[in-house]
Amino acid sequence: QMQLEESGGGSVVAGGSLTLSCTASGDTNYGYIWAWFRQLQNKGRERVGCLHRDMSLGDAVKGRFTIDQNDARNILFLRMNNLRPEDSGIYYCAASSRRNCYASMSDYNYRGQGTQVTVSS
Repeated sequence: QMQLEESGGGSVVAGGSLTLSCTASGDTNYGYIWAWFRQLQNKGRERVGCLHRDMSLGDAVKGRFTIDQNDARNILFLRMNNLRPEDSGIYYCAASSRRNCYASMSDYNYRGQGTQVTVSS
């Protein structure tokens, strides 16, 4: 079992940066697939990107966001640069034991509660 908790959300002006953290507790030694999702205003939930051996990112955030972990692999980061108002939403981290970067958050065994990101113009 594992628990995930996001932190680092907040308000920023367009063009600014934020780094979100997802701290995992419990059984973190398994080779999980890690992912970030976001729930944008008036839109469905979308996958921002995922991390296993390599990082993959959605087209909307490529070149602006990166995903990485600490050496102990119990903290997942989402480093967001050049933020835009359309990036505003609730950001969630998730982990899957099934070794696949699923597009739907419901396919992940573990999910955090989310952290709010607000980008003003």
